[in-house]
Amino acid sequence: MVMAMLQFKTVKIEALENCNVILGMAHFIKTVEDLYEALVNAVPNIKFGIGFCESSGPCLVRHEGNDEELRLLAAEKAFEIACGHSFIIFLKNAYPINVLDKIKKVPEVCTIYAATSNPLEVIIAETKQGRGIVGVIDGLKSKGIETEEDIKARKEFLRKIGYKLG
Repeated sequence: MVMAMLQFKTVKIEALENCNVILGMAHFIKTVEDLYEALVNAVPNIKFGIGFCESSGPCLVRHEGNDEELRLLAAEKAFEIACGHSFIIFLKNAYPINVLDKIKKVPEVCTIYAATSNPLEVIIAETKQGRGIVGVIDGLKSKGIETEEDIKARKEFLRKIGYKLG
């Protein structure tokens, strides 16, 4: 009996300045085009790049976007992750909160692992067959519990950027 080897790896993802990252799983070759349409229809002036790992047939990283730098970055990071039908989106001029609902409504999207501007580590398991995303580490470990002053600062920030009424 031959035992299959299981290895764990991590892929670090650091978003560019003023950029957010969305990492997820889908299931079909048309995902890259459907995600493109969802994003371009979600927010005027959004800039983005999508990398999508195809996990059958030629097993290529498919990529689309309306910003060449973000498109190439997404393709490179998707290839580094190389897990199943995973996808990665780098976006500017929008926050994940502006597009997540549209992404989740794409019929072939199965899971969203992270949507963040924080440094991200993707934990990957690799076997003889292939690779899969086990989970993600989004940002840093919590350092404490917010105080009344922190609560006030959070509320002021949300109003300053227009996500809550003044």
